[in-house]
Amino acid sequence: MSNIQNRYEFLYLFDCENGNPNGDPDAGNAPRIDPEDMHGMVSDVAPKRRVRNYVQAARGNESPFAIFVEHSTNLNRPIALAHEQANGEVPVKATKDKVRNARAWMCGNFYDVRTFGAVMSTGANAGQLRGPVQFSFSRSVDPIMPMDLGITRVADANLTKKKHGVEEKDGMGSEELMSLENQAPEDTLRTMGRKSIIPYGLYAMKGFVSANLAEGTGFSDRDLELLWDALCNMWDHDRSASKGMMSCRGLYVFKHVGTDSDPNQRVRQAKLGCAPAHRLLDFSTPSRRIENTIVEIKHREGLVTSPRLFSDYDVQVHEDRLPAGVELIRF
Repeated sequence: MSNIQNRYEFLYLFDCENGNPNGDPDAGNAPRIDPEDMHGMVSDVAPKRRVRNYVQAARGNESPFAIFVEHSTNLNRPIALAHEQANGEVPVKATKDKVRNARAWMCGNFYDVRTFGAVMSTGANAGQLRGPVQFSFSRSVDPIMPMDLGITRVADANLTKKKHGVEEKDGMGSEELMSLENQAPEDTLRTMGRKSIIPYGLYAMKGFVSANLAEGTGFSDRDLELLWDALCNMWDHDRSASKGMMSCRGLYVFKHVGTDSDPNQRVRQAKLGCAPAHRLLDFSTPSRRIENTIVEIKHREGLVTSPRLFSDYDVQVHEDRLPAGVELIRF
């Protein structure tokens, strides 16, 4: 299948209800926030992980839709396999031609390499690629209020910790552990914990798809359709107690198609684009009004408290404000 021939930008809306959309490991896994204005943030790698997980589930992790960056794997293994398949051996020091061959094999077999690019210069070295699809950090439309909640676990994973004069040792059998459990006071067989959530947040992410960079990875129209499918459906396959209820609330894709009457020139316009990205992706919010934006996000009339549902918002799309040569596709 041929590579994509059009440039795209997209605005992606998703929300989180009573959960933690993206914990910050440097802040005790609390929801990420911008401390200056208290708006929530989600890193770019978080939705990329969900796209990978969805593609892996939907396509069975098989070529040409296999996933390079998997959970709990070593990236040097598929790089070595690429050299074995493309060059017949794993070189001690790969030449430029062998790196090119291995990189092409990786692009042909791994969806996330074709889509997001990858650093494959570790191990046997298959080079580096800048992918045609890039995500921005997501920001919440309104300020959020992280809540740190105390929780109780009614069972204990550490029986003694030098309590009662007896210490649990590695390699203890079930009968020894049962004996320790029987010696412990009942109220010590519980532990306290914390859970950080936000009551509600509507987030906006900006995305970019480059037809020029797609030539270097082989990113095709079929790959692009799978990306849209993943963004629309990935949260339904990524449920956990910490994530609460997360959902796609809107995907607005701006496709550059060109305006010139000459077919060849129109193709070049479609690849390079007919309007700057900010003209398409800037959007108005209840606290930041911008004139002439294509997408406007408002609070529903009569809303007097903090938003707690997507229905508390009104998303308006003004297709009459689209620049010439750009089409809008809604999902």
